[in-house]
Amino acid sequence: MIRVAIVCKPQKEELARLLPDLVAWLRARGYEPLLDREGGEYCQTAPIVDRADMPAHSPGLVIVLGGDGTLLSVARIFASTGTPILGVNLGFLGFLTEIRLGDLYATLEGWCNDCHTLDSRTMLHAAVWRQSKVLGTFEALNEVVVSKGDIARMGDFAVELDGKMVARFRADGVIVSTPTGSTAYTLAANGPILTPDVDAMVVTPICPHLLTLRPIVVRGDASLTVRVEAVPNHALLTVDGQNMLELHMGDEVRCRRSSHTVNLVRLSESGFFEALRNKLSWGER
Repeated sequence: MIRVAIVCKPQKEELARLLPDLVAWLRARGYEPLLDREGGEYCQTAPIVDRADMPAHSPGLVIVLGGDGTLLSVARIFASTGTPILGVNLGFLGFLTEIRLGDLYATLEGWCNDCHTLDSRTMLHAAVWRQSKVLGTFEALNEVVVSKGDIARMGDFAVELDGKMVARFRADGVIVSTPTGSTAYTLAANGPILTPDVDAMVVTPICPHLLTLRPIVVRGDASLTVRVEAVPNHALLTVDGQNMLELHMGDEVRCRRSSHTVNLVRLSESGFFEALRNKLSWGER
């Protein structure tokens, strides 16, 4: 029996109505649903499993009922498995979780009947080096951000590409983004939009103290290093806006393309441009 993991955004009252129907629908078609603890607060008719333990149950599909933040956390949990993820928007923008609630069962029917496509998204691998030792490693679907701390003064940062100096500058921070993340924090910092299938990374300074410094797009197989050269208090590494690590002066964040990818279930291959138009008003006059 194929298991289907269901991950839910906390404190969404519509789950009390949605989850029992979804569990029954899946079981009627021969699937065994698993709920995370957030979903277990609204439905007790399926096994409840911690999110971090879900990959060990080898589900054939993950259904995300929430927003982009929920999907980002799920993407990191399932990064090493390649499990297809079906994102249903119960959040605000829903750029990644582009499936509307009203289209949930039609999309699930398409998945059951193998009438869907898998949108493969590149991830980013980041390793934090301190005094020639690896302090920690991270996987990101959107971006990693190196930024100054909570004092309203800029820090000094350096960026290297394949061991060669790109720039030293004062700024609030630096964003290293995947093509998927180009429509997230990078876009808000005036970075370019990349289609998800582009093999590249984007380096975007955050509020640099130079009029000539602009975002750059580099090869997807490049090795990027962001070094903290001076900060007024402390610096932070943030992964997909969720995981955080405090950085010290001299720390390096070395970024490269991850060996893992995220597979999003789609019924249409035109969803990216539809999302740009409908949710970001791209191209409107």
